[in-house]
Amino acid sequence: MPDAPAPAADRLLLMSPEDNCLIARTPLEAGEVLAIDGVSVALPENVPLGYKVARRALTAGEKVLRYGAIIGTATADVAPGAMLHTHNLVSDYIPTYTLASDADSFIGSTH
Repeated sequence: MPDAPAPAADRLLLMSPEDNCLIARTPLEAGEVLAIDGVSVALPENVPLGYKVARRALTAGEKVLRYGAIIGTATADVAPGAMLHTHNLVSDYIPTYTLASDADSFIGSTH
């Protein structure tokens, strides 16, 4: 008889009920089978501690929610249990600027 999937609660953290991503509570290895929302999911890749994984299938263009708030947009289709990171997610936050680029804007100003 095959082993039952490990409960996701021990390995993945849901920050808010509306979230469509979960947070790795421990490093996860490709091929591990976890029960996510009662469904057995084999992780397609290694996931480092603290990284996000898809709670369910996401489509390109879909908003990703963490803490019940939009944190980004999927740039590709994402399978349940797949890691969400810069290869398939773009931030929806306002762009940030480095101190150097901010300083350049003041060079030559009358301030």
